[in-house]
Amino acid sequence: VQLQASGGGLVQAGGYLRLSCAASVRAFGSYGVGWFRQAPGKEREFVAAIRWNGVTTYYANAVKGRFAISRDNAANTVDLQMKMLNPEDAAVYYCAADRDRVPDYDGSSYYRAAMNYDYWGQGTLVTVSS
Repeated sequence: VQLQASGGGLVQAGGYLRLSCAASVRAFGSYGVGWFRQAPGKEREFVAAIRWNGVTTYYANAVKGRFAISRDNAANTVDLQMKMLNPEDAAVYYCAADRDRVPDYDGSSYYRAAMNYDYWGQGTLVTVSS
């Protein structure tokens, strides 16, 4: 599985960016996909995740209501729309994928943990100017 993250860039505070994760894999619809971010000097943190069906989603509290994750299984892509960006959102954003095998009642905790993802993209840089 190869993942390619794109869409990062420089944006002013309050602005908008759309990140995209393109996957080179058969049966992409059987994978859960997450976005994580890592700012300089900080640990990688969970941002959002989406289950195979595109319906079940999870968000970090810091981005809830501002970010939206979606997927197109036919196109093998997962997007992260980010609005009302602030300087605390600046980081390298990574997409990650894992076979979606977890029951729904376990999904929230499972997909928030970076250690549970088998495949990672190279990251795309988001810079937010104040």
